Amino acid sequence: MKCLSLLVLAAGLGSRYGGLKQIDPVGPNGEAILDYSIYDAHRAGFSKVVFIIRRDIEQAFKQSVAARFENRIAVDYVFQELDILPPGFGVPPGRTKPWGTTHAVLMAANRIHVPFAVINADDFYGAVGYEALAQHLKSGTPDYAMVGFVLRNTLSEFGAVSRGVCQIGSDGMLQNVTEMRSITRDGGGAINTDVAGKLTRLTGNELVSMNIWGFTPQVFEPLQEYFQAFLAEKGEDATSECYLPSAVNQLVSEGRARVRVLRTTDAWFGITNREDRLRVVESIGLLVQNGIYPARLWS
Repeated sequence: MKCLSLLVLAAGLGSRYGGLKQIDPVGPNGEAILDYSIYDAHRAGFSKVVFIIRRDIEQAFKQSVAARFENRIAVDYVFQELDILPPGFGVPPGRTKPWGTTHAVLMAANRIHVPFAVINADDFYGAVGYEALAQHLKSGTPDYAMVGFVLRNTLSEFGAVSRGVCQIGSDGMLQNVTEMRSITRDGGGAINTDVAGKLTRLTGNELVSMNIWGFTPQVFEPLQEYFQAFLAEKGEDATSECYLPSAVNQLVSEGRARVRVLRTTDAWFGITNREDRLRVVESIGLLVQNGIYPARLWS
């Protein structure tokens, strides 16, 4: 059986949420969203998890989350720090913000040597996405993959969200991802407002990237090239971030990558704003009640 790894992006500051949302308990026995992600990934066939974290949250993270499942799945840690950069680049004065998800993934380049999935620590994706990714990654195809969610199934009731809206070819391959940074509900659809105040109306049926990807280790080299180009152009900006969907989008446009979109109609939920937490607790409670998950994941 082909070994698969799960790369979990857990180094975010959680500034909009106002706390360390990666380890916030939302399950009936103190489970975090991350517990459900590891549970789903493990039963889908992933045998190792690599966490990208910051050193300042290391102790709390290991004690509050990872200790619960370390005896069930292989666990490794990689640190995302501002000064871990390619030769010739440095941290500009005043920068405290992480370099973004492309940089985070690159931190694991020396730790992952098998096909792997990438997820956000604070997003609940559902079992179907992990099963589809595992099947794709075990197939031996050189194509990458992305799990696409229906936009209306990913929106918050309490504020704007960022989403990568996808254009997909008739062959099921990703053609383009358009990053929209301020999407809000609008009846059955949604509206995005860009920095200039321009409104774009969306039906709500669009497929969006929620940062759940499948890659082979060959992706690290072109991602490194993309990140270096980003640093050369925007590295002196104290707030710019190098987003993984943007990197993949460019690789696709240049013909350097093919990405199959694995569609799911599962409801995504996560904690973007603090008010989202109640919905997450209620949603997980309902899944437990319906027998999708046991009341105690790691008993």
